[in-house]
Amino acid sequence: MKGTRTLTFALAVVAMGAVLGAQQAGPKPGESLSQSYRGSQARNVEYQEIAPFKVMDNLYYVGPGTVSVWLIPTSQGLILIDAAQEPYVDKILENIKTLGFDPKNIKYILLTHGHLDHFGGATKIQKASGGARIALSEADWDFMATQEANQIKNGRAPKPGDEAPKKDMVIKEGDTIKLGDTSLKVYIMPGHTPGSVTYTFTAKDKGKNYKALVFGGPGPRNGVQGGEEFLASIERLEKEFADTQVAVNVHSYLNSYPYPHDMGILELRDIKTKNPNGPNPFINNALWREWLKDAHAGAVKYIADEKAKAAKPTN
Repeated sequence: MKGTRTLTFALAVVAMGAVLGAQQAGPKPGESLSQSYRGSQARNVEYQEIAPFKVMDNLYYVGPGTVSVWLIPTSQGLILIDAAQEPYVDKILENIKTLGFDPKNIKYILLTHGHLDHFGGATKIQKASGGARIALSEADWDFMATQEANQIKNGRAPKPGDEAPKKDMVIKEGDTIKLGDTSLKVYIMPGHTPGSVTYTFTAKDKGKNYKALVFGGPGPRNGVQGGEEFLASIERLEKEFADTQVAVNVHSYLNSYPYPHDMGILELRDIKTKNPNGPNPFINNALWREWLKDAHAGAVKYIADEKAKAAKPTN
């Protein structure tokens, strides 16, 4: 009897802790809502599993809070941009169903680059779809394979859900991916990874067309070389794509260069929810131009910092 009471008390304590934890979950002081998903709440799985929401008439957010997964419905099936990673893949599939779509109708999984948080769910989603094509640039297919080979060499096989998908569809600069009434144009813009992909397409809202762009690698990596590649990609965006109206960002909060005025994806979602009949806040060319300016300045600083590091003598 005493043992039963002890177990009951222990379970009650655990349950109360879970309740208090849920109540306390949220941005820490000085942290924006979107930022909290990549910051203080990054490992809070329950917090990360957000409800899907509509951004444009043909664009939905179905991912966890930390990393974007975008759904584009077309007249002949569904296109998914990025696939997140475990433990969120089942929630992504559930989110797609919640919106009234069938994962079996996914025809393409378009990856933006070869980092785990973007490709980790691709194989599982491909199986759930019954055979969707997984597309990525040649350079990042190789980049993913190299990462996985290095893991195995160092004595750790990929965890379930961490596996790089088997090489499938190779896309290159200038390609067009067409499904039904929707076309996406492909551009290779390295710097975040060797072959980060940018996609452009027409987003629709209330009967009007808008220029949408997915910039697949929104922060520099890999020292001076990566910084210079990233700066060239930003300069290309400034020259060729400054008229972008809908920035389809790959994270709710961009760590390297945050979206201006704390306007992450979830802040824009909340504005849209509060005023559903007002202007769509995701349609904002001025914010995009401001971000390009910030990213350009950030890239110049990153390159200078990396050159300074490289110039320091090693002991």
